[in-house]
Amino acid sequence: MDLPFVVTTLTRRGLLTPGRPVRVAAQLNALRRWGFSLAGELRQAAARDPGRTAVIDEQGAELTYADLLGRAEALARALRATYGLQAGDRIGVLCRNHHGLIETIVAATVLGVDAVLVNTGLSATQLATVADEQRLRVLVHDDEFAERLLGLPAELPRVTEQAREGLVANSLPGVLSPPERDGRIIVLTSGTTGAPKGARRPTPHGFGPLVAIIDRIPLHARDRVLIAAPIFHTWGFAALQICFALRATVVLHRRFDPAATLAALAAQRCDALFAVPVMVQRLLEVPPPEPRPRLKAVALSGSALPGGLATAFMDAYGDVLYNLYGSTEVSWASIAGPRELRAAPTTAGRPPHGTRLVILDETGAPVPRGQVGRIFVGNEMLFEGYTSGADRERRDGLVDTGDLGRLDADGLLFVDGRADDMIVSGGENVFPSEVETLLGQLPQVREVAVIGVPDSEYGQRLAAFLALHPDETLDPEAVREYVRRHLARFSVPRDVVFVKYLPRNATGKVLTRELRRYYD
Repeated sequence: MDLPFVVTTLTRRGLLTPGRPVRVAAQLNALRRWGFSLAGELRQAAARDPGRTAVIDEQGAELTYADLLGRAEALARALRATYGLQAGDRIGVLCRNHHGLIETIVAATVLGVDAVLVNTGLSATQLATVADEQRLRVLVHDDEFAERLLGLPAELPRVTEQAREGLVANSLPGVLSPPERDGRIIVLTSGTTGAPKGARRPTPHGFGPLVAIIDRIPLHARDRVLIAAPIFHTWGFAALQICFALRATVVLHRRFDPAATLAALAAQRCDALFAVPVMVQRLLEVPPPEPRPRLKAVALSGSALPGGLATAFMDAYGDVLYNLYGSTEVSWASIAGPRELRAAPTTAGRPPHGTRLVILDETGAPVPRGQVGRIFVGNEMLFEGYTSGADRERRDGLVDTGDLGRLDADGLLFVDGRADDMIVSGGENVFPSEVETLLGQLPQVREVAVIGVPDSEYGQRLAAFLALHPDETLDPEAVREYVRRHLARFSVPRDVVFVKYLPRNATGKVLTRELRRYYD
């Protein structure tokens, strides 16, 4: 990434503001020695702003950057002394959003240990599979998950919340040096259609990844940010990395509650919110506090924006919505800001600086503007492959996202859905996401999912699952007629199923395998 762009962006976002020479020197030295890992970012923040509040969580913790670094280093020393952890080992982290989760991840990276961020929504069977496949040496977990761990091998050490606090309190003093290898962050894929896979995330090598994001999303040094997206998810973890780089104050809640989130945004005077789309949808369903939160940015990622959500949210809270399209494998691909979302509420936006995005056909050739193809992305943070040794298709330094999409005449990206979600019904290619977007605009509909199901005559057909707002009703034939008026006949769902709610995982993605059980 070119130096003028980096310097201009860092200056614009307040990161090159002059400070006390001793602290600035210590900050730069921390990055020189420890790099841009989470441990390095925390160290540079603690060197520059040691007394600034780093984390506030709902259980009363309010830690400065110096406090947080001290606790993370104490935990690192205790983990090494107690369990013999060495660079290259792996630990599992099964925690919700709170300061203990952050301390554990930082402690791992300080030691050069890989931290496997475990999805809190995994079943006991999935947890056992993850522990085995990832070869975990230790599992650090919140107390609420104790029963789910009963199927794990007895020899796998478990560190409860109380045990973690004990390790921090009783850690012996000592000096920690940069490890011989960087500890990797391993993020588990969502597992909405099968067992989750471990994806190895690279360590940033400079300011490039940071400035690519904050150039497009207006986040500034020393902002106050509520991270509602789960930190075990790529988007939540990226939010934490960005916040440390900005020396921001991070506000955390263990569980997302829309009313509590709005209250915290106002009470903590937050400048920004990181969330997944379904969370923003829930925020619109509760009365806003008065005065309303004075947000500069609401940054979303993790799933497609439902039809009408972007406009409805900005009408309520101002033009502060930013939607990042990406994945565990490619990090980011494109960002849509308020202007783009006003003009085209379902767009995924444009690639940020330093990112290449192309639409290719099955042979690897570029497709014309407006034509649907496979989305390939290249940037500084492409994943290093799955821990199993598998990889995604790569072409000319670009990684296949697994999604289908198209670029319009103005270069805006529109994502049509997962390649394996597209169905062929009676010889026609049908994208469920197009029908979902349309049905999501019905005022009676709270949330909707459209999937393909087997059909003896057409091969496959569409089934629409709708959850309605309280006291609302819809007739299945009226739903079909609505689609028939706006889309081609082969896009009309033959099945219309009304449900109380859609099954979702902890990151808000709809579990399509649960919906397909209606047809088992």
